[in-house]
Amino acid sequence: MQNELLVFVGTYTDPILFGTGKVLEGKGEGIYVYKMDIASGAMELINKKTDVTNPSYLAFDSARRRLYAVNELKLFEGDPTGTISAFAVDTQTGGLKFLNKKPTRGTDPCHLIVDRTGRFVLLSNFMSGSVSVLPILDDGRLGDASDFIQHHGSSVDPDRQQGPHAHAVTLDESNRYAFIPDLGIDRVMVYNFDSERGKLGPGAILQVPLKPGAGPRHIVFHPDGEWAFLINELDSTIVAFLHDRDSGALTEIQTVSTLPPDFNGESTCADIHISPSGMFVYGSNRGHDSIVIYKIDPRSGKLSYVAHESTQGNTPRNFAIDPGGTFLLVANQDSDTIVTFRIDPLTGELQSTGQATQVPTPVCIKMIIPDGK
Repeated sequence: MQNELLVFVGTYTDPILFGTGKVLEGKGEGIYVYKMDIASGAMELINKKTDVTNPSYLAFDSARRRLYAVNELKLFEGDPTGTISAFAVDTQTGGLKFLNKKPTRGTDPCHLIVDRTGRFVLLSNFMSGSVSVLPILDDGRLGDASDFIQHHGSSVDPDRQQGPHAHAVTLDESNRYAFIPDLGIDRVMVYNFDSERGKLGPGAILQVPLKPGAGPRHIVFHPDGEWAFLINELDSTIVAFLHDRDSGALTEIQTVSTLPPDFNGESTCADIHISPSGMFVYGSNRGHDSIVIYKIDPRSGKLSYVAHESTQGNTPRNFAIDPGGTFLLVANQDSDTIVTFRIDPLTGELQSTGQATQVPTPVCIKMIIPDGK
């Protein structure tokens, strides 16, 4: 019977200049690995991989035997590029063995995924506004980029949207279409993905326009594939779409705010996830410092408001839901904590477990079930 989870946390280790102009002094030492008790939500540090710079986003392959981390950098060996690091994973102890590192061909890589065949990594370079694909070799190491696409354009925000800023890559359930929300141009770019050759495009088959100034950041698909939900960083909204599985098209059906109607402060969105049950969608607010909860109508895909829950810390960046849908863990980037909440399976509401783990500058959380558990 499963009684624990392994929790992997990516951190900022060095100073990082954000698109907002803010400079954050990274205090982390690399990738932290915790053992979480499934009964109480308590976490215990069991491993730490140092000598890895700004591993701000993490992704596992489907077998959970390999871990890939972006290194959010503006320069590498004198070139304007970040890097991506590959690790072998001990799925009992959480130990990480460095395999190799490759340039991403763009600056400040911020998000990555492994495709469903386990043969390619797709990633977004935020500051330079581009997307790269790198092959995974038989031993888990990375090869040189098999494809690269540079976005172009701008939008209405003079500070945040002077150029393209690709913020994430998501593949649909068929592994045929790649969806890239680009904060700088207020579009979700949709590409064909060739999983035999590791190629996108050559150009976008669709461009899904957003409200000017929205700042699209992350998109997630409902477990049944019928709907998609996009969180917009700049105007603090979630957009619900009908998803055409055959063409990859997204048709907007609803837009809702992530903030309470009486909130007048400054806030931006960060992350979005759907519960494994497919009943609820969650989004993080940085400024209001909360998780917003919406219920998903199983017939229409429309959202109905449930609640806001304080993250008990500052600047909730990434958050994660465990595979069983029991816990939601929030990385409070600017207050150096990961706070654990229990999810009510009927209402979707969050209840604090009282567990707050000190982690320096946490950015990304990934959870797996250890071998033999």
